[in-house]
Amino acid sequence: MSKPSIGDQELALLGYLAEHEPATVAEVVAGYGEPLGLARSTVLTMMERLRAKGYLKRQRSSGAYAYATTTGPAEVMRGAVASFVEKTLRGSVSPFVNWMAERGQVSERELAELEALVSQLQSTRKTDASHE
Repeated sequence: MSKPSIGDQELALLGYLAEHEPATVAEVVAGYGEPLGLARSTVLTMMERLRAKGYLKRQRSSGAYAYATTTGPAEVMRGAVASFVEKTLRGSVSPFVNWMAERGQVSERELAELEALVSQLQSTRKTDASHE
């Protein structure tokens, strides 16, 4: 069963926590919330929502709860992309690929990643075809 989707701000907070875990609410407020102008209550609400959705866990440590991720940011990003493709793009990546081509601002690193992915997809298709 997949976890519930999360918003952009929750994803950013999850990424911050992955790099700074375990962390108390006070530590997250100081390092993440304050630079963004977020109140303590907002950060706490976001953290508790992420915990309720299964992305964070907490453990009492020295009188305060320390939060840690239950999954890596890469897994969360894959879920967010899958949700976007299924819900917004109706299962097709073509609109995204067209947008990238029209934008014309793909770095050399991104282009190399795309070429590697296409090569991997072609290899997988050939392997699947030979097993049919």
